[in-house]
Amino acid sequence: MAVSASAVKELRERTGAGMLDCKKALDETNGDIDKAIALLREKGLSAAASKAGRIATEGVVESYIHGGGRIGVLVEINCETDFVGKTDQFKEFARDIAMHIAAASPKYVRREEVPTEELEKEKEILKAQALNEGKPEKIVEKMVEGRINKYYEEHCLLEQAFIKDPDKTIDALLNEKISTIGENISIRRFVRYELGEGLEKKQDNFVEEVMSQVKK
Repeated sequence: MAVSASAVKELRERTGAGMLDCKKALDETNGDIDKAIALLREKGLSAAASKAGRIATEGVVESYIHGGGRIGVLVEINCETDFVGKTDQFKEFARDIAMHIAAASPKYVRREEVPTEELEKEKEILKAQALNEGKPEKIVEKMVEGRINKYYEEHCLLEQAFIKDPDKTIDALLNEKISTIGENISIRRFVRYELGEGLEKKQDNFVEEVMSQVKK
């Protein structure tokens, strides 16, 4: 497929890679920008990739409280220098991530954090589901692999679709900020509290409330 100039421009803005490298990456990924970003990072051609190994110990612990104290989030986001950590752009990014966590309720930052025991249990459930659907055993494993990727997208922060722009993942948003700000940035850890979580009670849809405020 023909790659548009606007797609090349967007990829360049999000990665800081050269125009030719961006066009080649889009050609190789059939115009898929997220895949092109990953490809550039693998080749070490994106600005984000060149900064990823730098030590980031500055930054902020951002908080977000919603619904009069019904949902609370604390997230630690690191950068390389105290100067960047105090900029409005970095603080806005941290705020967006905290709000996203409140709304999307991820369990982990990245897929590597998912416990092996939990992953194996999920695979067993998905395999049983596929077999119960009457799928041939020879394709069940491929189906489980695809559904596990969906599991990661639902539960891992970096793989979730950003609530303010569902066309990009949190990882893509992070790479944009790395390229724009010029420092390595890392979402290190978070904790999310929901009032009465784990207790038997009337269920209110706090996620919809958060989403409605985000879109205002």
